[in-house]
Amino acid sequence: MVIFCSFLFLPKKMVLEACVETFEEAVLAEKRGADRIELCGNLQVGGLTPDALLVLKTSSFLNIPVNVMIRPREGNFIYSTEEIETMKVQINQAKEAGAAGLVFGLLTIDNQIDVPNTRKLVTCASPLPVTFHKAIDLLSDPVEGVNVLKKITGIRRILTSGGKSTAVEGNTVIADMVDAAGEDVAIIAAGKVNSDNILKIKDLTGAEEFHGRRIVGDLNPTG
Repeated sequence: MVIFCSFLFLPKKMVLEACVETFEEAVLAEKRGADRIELCGNLQVGGLTPDALLVLKTSSFLNIPVNVMIRPREGNFIYSTEEIETMKVQINQAKEAGAAGLVFGLLTIDNQIDVPNTRKLVTCASPLPVTFHKAIDLLSDPVEGVNVLKKITGIRRILTSGGKSTAVEGNTVIADMVDAAGEDVAIIAAGKVNSDNILKIKDLTGAEEFHGRRIVGDLNPTG
């Protein structure tokens, strides 16, 4: 219990999003103070679309929002026409299962935002809010990516580690992304964010939303 007392002193404005892949982890994350869940399948490959029954069970039980990853396969974020259609089906299944929001990211072969297909999926996701995930970190200029995504109505959040492996390393770019986003889009700082460094990352970046596998502690200590 002592381990998690520090969360009692976090500024109220901060939003903690726990990344989980099981119902049990989601329940534990809520108990430990998570404000929102990102529900994924197979986090070993960076997270895929979870089973619709898991989405239904988790969304029905929790009192906090459950955002659902939409990613049909591991690997890059360049999707074929067939894969886009698969993602539409997965989005509709997640909506029907009670998702509070959707999470996805699409790029072109030259690592730019795939604007046309992103718009298609955002339209499919409506009226649910969309988070554009860490695919943005593959851009040569993630800040410009923010400017592009701001023009797509329905994208409410962007998940990023500033183009680096951790939020601490990418703090300068994250701060620039926060400035670029303004009030239009929330920047979620990610990349090894935990209770020990979250206040430092907040100070360095100005972000108010934070994401991590261990953002409220280890959710699978025996795993």
